Amino acid sequence: MVGILPSPQLTGPSPIDEPRQPSVVRLPLRNTLIELVLGALVAGIFSVALQFAIARLGISEPSFAPEALASLTSGGLLLVLFLLLAFGYRRAPRWVKLLGAWLSLSAFATFALAIPLQATRYYYGGSSVDNGFRLQYMTRMASELGLADMNYQNVAPYYPGGWFWLGGRFANLIGWEGWAAYKPYALAWVAVTAVVAFTLWSVVLRRRLALLAALATTLAGMMHGIEEPYAWPSAAWLLPVAVLAWQALRMTERPPMGLLLGIGAYVGFAAATYTLHFAFAVLMIVLMAVLIGAFRVHQGDKAWPVVQRSFWRLLPIGLVSLVLALVVWLPYLISTSFLLDNPRSAAQHYLPENGAFFPLPMTEAAPFGVLCLAGFVWILLRCRRNEVAAAMLATVLAVYGWFALSILALLGKTTLLAFRLNVILDLTLAVAGVLALLELIGYLREKLDARYALQIGTVACALGLIGAISISQHAMSSDLEVSTENAYDDYYPTGDNAKGQQDPAEPGNWFDDEIRTIARLTGDEPAQNLLLSTDYKLMSFRPYWGFQQETPHYANPLAEYDRRADEIERWSEAESSDELLKMLRNSEFRTPDVFVLGNPDSEHSEFKTEGDGEVPPEARGKLTLQLKDDAFPQNPNVRDYRVYFDEKLFDSPAFVKRDVGPYTIIALR
Repeated sequence: MVGILPSPQLTGPSPIDEPRQPSVVRLPLRNTLIELVLGALVAGIFSVALQFAIARLGISEPSFAPEALASLTSGGLLLVLFLLLAFGYRRAPRWVKLLGAWLSLSAFATFALAIPLQATRYYYGGSSVDNGFRLQYMTRMASELGLADMNYQNVAPYYPGGWFWLGGRFANLIGWEGWAAYKPYALAWVAVTAVVAFTLWSVVLRRRLALLAALATTLAGMMHGIEEPYAWPSAAWLLPVAVLAWQALRMTERPPMGLLLGIGAYVGFAAATYTLHFAFAVLMIVLMAVLIGAFRVHQGDKAWPVVQRSFWRLLPIGLVSLVLALVVWLPYLISTSFLLDNPRSAAQHYLPENGAFFPLPMTEAAPFGVLCLAGFVWILLRCRRNEVAAAMLATVLAVYGWFALSILALLGKTTLLAFRLNVILDLTLAVAGVLALLELIGYLREKLDARYALQIGTVACALGLIGAISISQHAMSSDLEVSTENAYDDYYPTGDNAKGQQDPAEPGNWFDDEIRTIARLTGDEPAQNLLLSTDYKLMSFRPYWGFQQETPHYANPLAEYDRRADEIERWSEAESSDELLKMLRNSEFRTPDVFVLGNPDSEHSEFKTEGDGEVPPEARGKLTLQLKDDAFPQNPNVRDYRVYFDEKLFDSPAFVKRDVGPYTIIALR
């Protein structure tokens, strides 16, 4: 236990940043709040302005020109930052330094990430796989003033909608549809996240170190975090909050109430945006309290006063986080009688390869791996005398503990989605690596002849710059390569993609025709229609309600995915139109107004355009609907299967239908 915790007395100053004043907070609460608000506004507005300028580049794809420009601009910004930090940071007035830091971080994140997407309206990942659900949620929130489920009507939302609700307001503000606003909104959040991280780090570190920590955080996010932009803020801000939590729990005197409330505000923000990070933050803070309490008891304190002290410090954190969490979670909790009648969710039924093995970023043979290794060693060496290192060690232990619990959860036929915490481990070790290298530089300058101080600083600055550029370029050319390709290849709802391609063999080619046909057949606005669709991407582009979600893993457990799937199969077994209509009238669920089913006999159907071009016997004369079933723990974790509807079921005058490419669209009159 002694090796995990800092000693009770901080004997000797740290070359990094031990506090010299009684308070653990370097930045007063008032200044912190002002900088958080102003910095976020400046970063968001500046990023959006840069994005609109970048969109005018008009470079046609495929091309490496955008990546080249991104490398030049982001590399130039890194060069300026490192030179100012090394040689000229102290000479400018405080407000100039602050504004310069905000603009630099925002510009770096925007140039590095927006330029490769300059000719597409999609964010990284396009509309493929998980992004289809993210676009669906954004489209829903742009059409609703309140919180709502992304797919199911009149069902309390299960996935936290805080980030997407704000995205809906952003879409309304600029007058764009939700799916189209997702890219500028997500990129602006990456810029805002970097600036807010700088402010939070400024509370516990000197300004220059805080700027480097925020830059290291952004670089780590480019490699693993920014593809989930709604989860990235809570991941990026967790570490400075962890340092504050460690210090607040460890203080002998009563910590400032503003500090405890701020920690609670972060935990509540995580609950409103990304449940996994909320649960992890709670575990981490409780783990810190247990470690510190056990150490104090080991040192001779009585157990009950130690427990009481921890409780009264955890209580304000818990109350604030609870209030903020209820803003988005209250409707769901009421629907489940506050979890007394909580249906089982399949959201955690996913075990990819990087969730089956413990992450070891410090062993990678790359500049980022070297940085993580330096950080790992520094944490172990400094955790007794440096509270930042001690908090980082507790965070690392919590990540590996979560992985262990996730693996054990397999015995209960679920997981804790531990692979989603890889980004937290990466950025923790990366920031620690920066502090380690700075401490090494300080040690060398102290031990070597003063004549070599300039050379040491120059070499350190050059190596740091090379490392930062290497990490950012690797992210653009490797980690984000497939996601960038998807952003250019995936089709828009206009029936073409960023490359101007229009291929009738691609389902996306028919988006525009499907949307117009649904509007003509129903005469209703999209939000008034409920679809049973084999083309699930339609819900990403228009706020249609869906009778069934594409996969059980993104389905709201309150919507009873399995029972709906059984209901669909019963409909397909009807003997006549009248029987089908009777089933629809008597269903326990609100039934579809529109069916979008695959037409195997179409020349554009997947049966004709793929494989040997033959329609299987069971599909002839039928209309098809693709559904998915949970196949966990197999990988992939879903099993695709088809439900077949006899065409004669829709021959009644109660239905009107049209063929659109590979689909047949049927609406109830």
